[in-house]
Parts: sequence; structure tokens; C-alpha cells
Amino acid sequence: MQFQRYGVYYTPHPGALADFGRSWLGWDPVAGQTVAHLAVESLPQKISEITATPRKYGLHGTIKPPFFLADGTDADGLAMCFEALCTTLAPVTLDGLFLTQLGNFIALKIDGDQTPLAELADTVVLELDPFRATPNEVELARRRKANLSTTQEALLAKWGYPYVMEEFRFHITLTGDLGRDVEATMEALDPHIAPLLPRPFKVESLTLVGETHDGMFHEIHRHALTGCSAAKAR
Repeated sequence: MQFQRYGVYYTPHPGALADFGRSWLGWDPVAGQTVAHLAVESLPQKISEITATPRKYGLHGTIKPPFFLADGTDADGLAMCFEALCTTLAPVTLDGLFLTQLGNFIALKIDGDQTPLAELADTVVLELDPFRATPNEVELARRRKANLSTTQEALLAKWGYPYVMEEFRFHITLTGDLGRDVEATMEALDPHIAPLLPRPFKVESLTLVGETHDGMFHEIHRHALTGCSAAKAR
């Protein structure tokens, strides 16, 4: 399978939360295929419309944002470096996840201190950066439409993405922009996902993903974090 971009995500291990993610979003990144949506009563919009924006990514939290490969690098080299890096990184245990509103969309966020996960993400961003191509002007212009702060602009220039390092905020996106339907959607969704949210929340592996030319993301390889010490990139 040919991929145009690559990234590193947290994706849930096989189980109830992963099953929910596939049926809620309608996309299975492991099998690389669409699946039937979950039946959720009282949604104010069709589930296919609610989940249209995040569907292509699958249920995930971004660790290293998607990037094109730099000249002189290749997918095999990236995979080898990713696997080697995972053997140096220790698993992270956090308090839990909770369902919340972010602007006009719904996501899962870290309950409690996210510092250990942020440090892990910093290390992954740093160590895999030699494989990242510099964004072109079209990509940069698209990012700058978000009215970036001075710090975010500097991060965009250095790392190709404005929401890494000190601007990293882990979240698992569940919907697109819902406008005025955020509260009603949360009320309908909460009974389905609340029993599945882990406490504690353990990040014990990372997933290398690839984007095909239709924009859909696929799992390339999940690798356990088997190191003995926590990341300290900050």
C-alpha cells in the first residue's frame, strides 16, 4: 500500500474503546475499511455527518502530526526508526480520560496532569523529525488561517506544526464542528462512551500510521513502549 503522509498516533488497543471508535466514526484503520455506524438515539444530526471530519483518521490522539517524507528518507527507514524509538520509551500512566467540549466539537481529554504524555510526544516529534519534509507554502498558509500566536508560529516554522512541544494538548477528536448541537450530541453520546473510558489511562504503545491518496489513515505498525525510563525532551 502506498502512503503519501505518515504520523504517529496513540490508538486504543483492541477492545471495547477501539470497537466503539470504529463504529462511531465508521472507519477501521487496522482493516483499512469502512464499517457500519453505531446506533445512537437522539442525535441532533446524522452520525455520518457528525463524524465526517474525524472519520479519515480513525479514533486516535496525535503524538507526531502527519508529515510528508523528506528527500533522502523512505518509509522503511521511518518504520525502523519508529520501532527502535519505542524500545527506548517507557509506558505512561495518567489519571484517565473524560468527554468534553472543545470549541464546537467533542473530544476526549486527559483527566489530570498530561505532563508525562507531553514529554513522550516531545521526544517522538524530535527524534523522528529528520524524516519530515519542510511544509510548502500552501501548507503553511493553511495553518496560518487559524490566527496563530507568536509561539505557535515559531513552532510551525521549526517543527512543521503549531501545536507541538509547549503547545501540545492531547485529545481524541470525536466529531466535526457541531455548531449549536454540541450539548445535545454530548447528551446522546455520553451513555455509550462513559463506561468505556479507562481509569487509569495507560499509553503502552504507539502506532505508526499512513495516509493513502484518498485521505484515509491506516495502521502500519503498532509497537509497544518497552523502555525503562520516561521521555525527557522538554
